[in-house]
Amino acid sequence: MSMKPRTRARAIALQVLYETDLSNHLPGDVLKTRLAENELSDEHAEFARQIIFGVRPLREELDNVIAKYAPEWPLDQIAAIDRNIIRMACWEFAISRET
Repeated sequence: MSMKPRTRARAIALQVLYETDLSNHLPGDVLKTRLAENELSDEHAEFARQIIFGVRPLREELDNVIAKYAPEWPLDQIAAIDRNIIRMACWEFAISRET
């Protein structure tokens, strides 16, 4: 069974956020590579772009909110993939109106 397009867009956004969290790679370059590797409509590519460029500038604020509500889970001790999933979820629920 294949993924729904919005789910694929989220997966691509997660890949980009994960890679840029662990490296100095530019998010626009990483996104371009991921989109070249994955078939995605313009609409869903834009959705992935919105997630990436919505989450990245707000990482510190999102991390502060996460730390406030999950003090027993310090973000520096959470796996990078999990950290970015939580950031994306918080951003989509709190900021984006497109969940």
